[in-house]
Amino acid sequence: MTKQFKQYEDKIPEKILEEVKEHLPAKCSEAKVKKILEAVYSEYRRSLAQPGESVGLVGAESIGEPGTQMTLNTFHFAGVSELNVTTGLPRLIEILDGRKNINTKMMEVYLKKPYSTGKNIKKLAENMKETTLQAFLQEISINIANLQMTILMKKSKLKNAGLTEEKATKILSKTFKKFKFKKQKDYSIIVTSNSKDEALNEIYKLKEKIKDAFISGVKGITQVLPVKRGEEYLIVTAGSNLKEILKKEYVDTTRTVSNDLFEIEGMLGVEATRQIIINEVLKVLDAQGINIDIRHIMLVADAMCMSGKVMGINRYGIVKEKPSVLARASFETPINHVINAALTGEVDYLNSVIENVMMNQLVPVGTGLPGLVTKTK
Repeated sequence: MTKQFKQYEDKIPEKILEEVKEHLPAKCSEAKVKKILEAVYSEYRRSLAQPGESVGLVGAESIGEPGTQMTLNTFHFAGVSELNVTTGLPRLIEILDGRKNINTKMMEVYLKKPYSTGKNIKKLAENMKETTLQAFLQEISINIANLQMTILMKKSKLKNAGLTEEKATKILSKTFKKFKFKKQKDYSIIVTSNSKDEALNEIYKLKEKIKDAFISGVKGITQVLPVKRGEEYLIVTAGSNLKEILKKEYVDTTRTVSNDLFEIEGMLGVEATRQIIINEVLKVLDAQGINIDIRHIMLVADAMCMSGKVMGINRYGIVKEKPSVLARASFETPINHVINAALTGEVDYLNSVIENVMMNQLVPVGTGLPGLVTKTK
């Protein structure tokens, strides 16, 4: 059987051969294996693009035409109005433009067992959410005579978040270094200013600032929603912080993803980003009930990631990298491109489609690809 597979090693990609090996029946005769491999090979050959086929143009048309018919802007999770997600055309533009600041950052946090079966899932989700001091506060009072502030905290809230007054005091001391925080026996924290001048003024300013001080959870995650998909539970978040989430021991690090391309690129590299582009575009199209061949989307994702970093399909990204002056000029700001090319003495070899259309020449695709030499009478 291995002999049969060796014959096809150069003809079929290794990954496809591995999949065929996995799915072969236990007792399979050599003749059957040969037939299966022949069928796989012919299917593989049919799936390849013909030399000279305008794959870029076909891909652009296939995504652009249904893309113009998308209408929905945002889509709300059932029953949770706070967690709204950008979908439809605005999300598609966001992905393909390669925008660094997207409207609604999101994460899908997959969990390890037993949490993926629903154990303590609400508590886990709540502990993930970014929580400020405001949530734990009972009252804040200022003593003008002693120039100090007293913070009284809700003991039950602290306990639910797995915190103590000591921990909260340490966190506040690190955040506000100009002040001294001291825990008292009656579950209160006394705050005094380090500077002698304007001590009262400083404490009044601190009273407003301190309410927004980060105390627990994961920074950047503003909303959490436990969701059941099939047999398992996962947590969908509004806001994203992949670096901190992946440190948690209960998180399945192999499947947890963010919808922020640049966060994925920074954490997991350009290959992972390429896959996220494909997944995110497919997710938008599926939500709208649009069916596009995945290879068109893969081509776009490849183009966005081919330089080793993510670049949007705009004049600051892919278009800027094009070697042809005319191709760059055909997109936006033509005068700038032409003047810069003239100043540096750039040469355009007219290798692509756009430049040849501009020059009114045969385009190098399809039948325009081979140059035929014929004898004329």
